[in-house]
Amino acid sequence: MLTTIYAILFYVATLTIVGGVLVRIKQYWSTPAPLVIPTTPAPTTKRGVWFRMFKEVALFESLFKSNKWIWVFGMLFHAGLALVLLRHFRYFTDTTALIWTWVNWIQPFGMYAGFAMVIGLVGLFLRRVFVPRVRYISAPSDYLMLILIFFIGFSGLMMKFVSHTDIVGVKQFFLGLMYFDWQPLPTDLPILVHLGLVATLMIIFPFSKLLHAPGVFFSPSRNMVDNPREKRHISTWAAELEK
Repeated sequence: MLTTIYAILFYVATLTIVGGVLVRIKQYWSTPAPLVIPTTPAPTTKRGVWFRMFKEVALFESLFKSNKWIWVFGMLFHAGLALVLLRHFRYFTDTTALIWTWVNWIQPFGMYAGFAMVIGLVGLFLRRVFVPRVRYISAPSDYLMLILIFFIGFSGLMMKFVSHTDIVGVKQFFLGLMYFDWQPLPTDLPILVHLGLVATLMIIFPFSKLLHAPGVFFSPSRNMVDNPREKRHISTWAAELEK
């Protein structure tokens, strides 16, 4: 019964996150940008925009310039999360297939990256609680999202360092989902909590502020070339009206 419930739950969660994110990206893509509004100083070439976006996405450049402490916690969380997600690739690789070398190489780093992720989340949560201007603009969903991700990380650490779970069984379960050949899911409480929280996050992701992940690439203040004097900017919808 648990295997059936969690299998259906993850099918629903996968369809929701993939479909929801694609719909949102389509909305971002089709939203008019009638004015050139990059945050200055801004690059004047497309190559400069690409480099700026790389620094923004990979290094959080604007956050670093704004607040060093928040940047530290933000980097701890996002870098830790990235390593943890990459480490989880091994659970979706068939045992008969060749596991990517880099997946094996990052396993020890990804294992302890969970601690960095949790520490970063605690710092970001305390920021919303104790910084007045941030607390003023924080909605209940902002706190709940941080709490949800915190318990995902915490339950994952519990499975690794406190109550060990049958990882081989978990891997077979997910491979079974991928090949539509369901396999029994281990019934340990930590793994059930962990997977339940992960599925919940996947379902609410397309409807939350976490969409800043793909949304940053569509931000006019970051992805536009600062060349209004050299070239007239006409958005797609305006060009169609002029015809």
